[in-house]
Amino acid sequence: MSLQSWERQAQKGKDILNHSIPKQWLLPADKLPMSTQKNVVDFPRQSGLLSELELLITEMSATELVANMGQGKLTAQEVVVAFLKRSVLGHQLLNFATEFLADEAIARAKELDEYYERTGKLIGPLHGVPISVKEHIGFKNKTCNTGYVSWIDNVTPEDAHLLQLLAKAGAVFHVRTNQPQSLMHLCCSNNITGITLNPYNRTLTPGGSSGGEGASMGFKCAPLGIGTDIGGSIRCPAAFCGAYGFRPTTMRMPMAGIQVAALGQETIHGVVGPLASSSLEDCELFSKAVLSQEPWNDERTLVPVPWKTVTPTRDMTIAIMWDDGCVRPHPPITRALRLARDKLVAAGIKVVDWEPYKHDEGWDIIVSFPSPPSSSLFTDPNPTKSTLYYPDAGALQRAMLNDSGEPARPLTDWALSYARSTPLTHPEAWKYQHKRDVFIDGYHAVMKRRGVDFIISPPYPSVAAVMGESQYWNYTAIWNLVDFPSAVFPSGLTVDSELDVLTEEDGKYVPRSEVDEREWRKYKGPERFEGAPIGLQISGARFRDEEMLAAAKMVEEVVRDGRKVA
Repeated sequence: MSLQSWERQAQKGKDILNHSIPKQWLLPADKLPMSTQKNVVDFPRQSGLLSELELLITEMSATELVANMGQGKLTAQEVVVAFLKRSVLGHQLLNFATEFLADEAIARAKELDEYYERTGKLIGPLHGVPISVKEHIGFKNKTCNTGYVSWIDNVTPEDAHLLQLLAKAGAVFHVRTNQPQSLMHLCCSNNITGITLNPYNRTLTPGGSSGGEGASMGFKCAPLGIGTDIGGSIRCPAAFCGAYGFRPTTMRMPMAGIQVAALGQETIHGVVGPLASSSLEDCELFSKAVLSQEPWNDERTLVPVPWKTVTPTRDMTIAIMWDDGCVRPHPPITRALRLARDKLVAAGIKVVDWEPYKHDEGWDIIVSFPSPPSSSLFTDPNPTKSTLYYPDAGALQRAMLNDSGEPARPLTDWALSYARSTPLTHPEAWKYQHKRDVFIDGYHAVMKRRGVDFIISPPYPSVAAVMGESQYWNYTAIWNLVDFPSAVFPSGLTVDSELDVLTEEDGKYVPRSEVDEREWRKYKGPERFEGAPIGLQISGARFRDEEMLAAAKMVEEVVRDGRKVA
């Protein structure tokens, strides 16, 4: 059977990937785990591919790596090669990469080592740190397809602004990572690279849309990665893969040069931010390295707010959101929230329960029903809806599919089903943007009135979605709507076959809606999510990014029994 024209076009993207893989580090198929093996996070040690030093290097945080290179204990080339080898292995197991940058990365590492040998100094705060990069962040003279076959031949003329700043800080880019078609899935699949898997359980998704970054962090293919987030696309991959993620307040991190099929859309702002394999301190290191260069002088839409140093304090009030009032979290998530509460209380930190502030209304604003009824969150998508995600009624996304003739992935259809048949008019857009802004003010006012500094919540109803089942976004999307900076960190727990069974009380639970029932039925027991890490999310007031990260570091240390962050 001959290939269709879109398949021939997609093959160009596959060829770019295949030609870029450093073949000297590929393992033969008979040396890899069987496809039925779910958890592969320990395979780097078992594989024999990496030396003991390389294993040690790839287990380090970015902060630790910079310190070791600054003391002359490691070279940038040693570090980059170690992470390249681990990335090749990770790609064989997880299909997370879209293009390797081995030659460029090694050449850059040699330049950094020469600089250090000549001056005795590091070139910047990210000297020699390998960073994996989500594919739709533009690379000079590289294709940038954003998960669409029709953009296979799209070559970006220069590096995205963020990459320019990171390079000046000394970072090394060694691999580009996969994303879903349309960038609007909490799974990670497209018709070019295919499906990316979760390193903790390969029947689960690594999340989306920064799913390749989630897999990269979970398998420790890089100490830092770059993702984007408009509804949970940094935080869900971090949570699903046992990693760290930071969604900053909008208009702080540089966005110029990031390719999407909705440039100029302002109804819901997307952001770019870091994921980290080992610590929240690395997310802070990344943010400070970027903002210390005052990117607002070149990208004038950014707010001129330098990164400030904040000392963590236990003199704060943290609220626990057990449930968003719409969809009940699965038992492992509730267990991790209980652990957080108990540890924080024992540490003398004030903890209160958080009654969700109109999260159903928040979702109504996001999907923008013409006259939002109280039950609208729970009705099936229909053509009368519009959405703040698709103010053009999804026209650009559909045009991208039509241009190549490629089929829509199931979750692309799911996401686009929230768009109506006609775009928002300007008056309609103004109306819903006003509702959004009123909701933002209302949420901040409630936090202030209740005396709450930060909110801990689930990142998702489950620990991770089974492949193709990621259909509920509002545990993360609500913070995009109100523009709260948020971070995700691993609780230190994983799904337990005994502790996470459905109880008699669970059996009596009566779902509040069709959506609640759909999500609750996905948990048939812990075996479906075997080995999955359990992540937690913390959010704080808009433009209090530094305070939120400082609190997150403190909370993680307390929850994980004094674990010292790097």
